[in-house]
Amino acid sequence: MINLTDIFCDVDDFCNVFIPEWEACLISNGGIKRRRVKCMNNAEIMTIIISFHQSHYRDFKNYYLGYVARHLKEYFPSLLSYTRFIEVMPSVIIPLNTYLTTLFGKPTGIAFVDSTKFAVCHSIRAKRNKVFNGTAKHAKGKDK
Repeated sequence: MINLTDIFCDVDDFCNVFIPEWEACLISNGGIKRRRVKCMNNAEIMTIIISFHQSHYRDFKNYYLGYVARHLKEYFPSLLSYTRFIEVMPSVIIPLNTYLTTLFGKPTGIAFVDSTKFAVCHSIRAKRNKVFNGTAKHAKGKDK
């Protein structure tokens, strides 16, 4: 599978640099905001999310309850319950998106497009469908 320690170290290094700069740029409305310390830090939360996407699990609940809570408890000693983890996931959306953006390589200008047939509507209902009237064409393959 994946090396969880390597992912965590990379994400933690990113969070130590990015999050203080990001929080300094946020606009304040002048009100006092509570800044409670989370049981799990942002790097741990992001590591679990990234490792889910690299796993063979199809849904996050089974991954979290069946794999993380059982087998990765030693890596995350302050593991949250599933419902609490789902509640704190939105707090790392911007750092996670920024981290994943930094992993993109330099664009080469080469792109691949899947050319398989995409069935939009059954042929019985095709005459009634007016969504792409005048734009779409009826065809059996990629030639027409």
